[in-house]
Amino acid sequence: MVCCGKSSICLCAQEARCSCGARPARECVCENAKVENKLDGPTCSCGKRRAHECTCSRAAEENGLREGEIDFTDMQ
Repeated sequence: MVCCGKSSICLCAQEARCSCGARPARECVCENAKVENKLDGPTCSCGKRRAHECTCSRAAEENGLREGEIDFTDMQ
């Protein structure tokens, strides 16, 4: 997969959807439109969604730990 920063084609941006899934990111028309169509602050690498709210195929990588969070699941 070609993603942002690695080519002139950004598949992540093309895949990004509104959280309701009906429309592309930043073209949301559901009840979340007021919040999701306006970006302020950090974003996913594609620039279409807020940081940690990625909806493209990179969601697993992009939605990892937030700044200051600690993953205690594997600590002994």
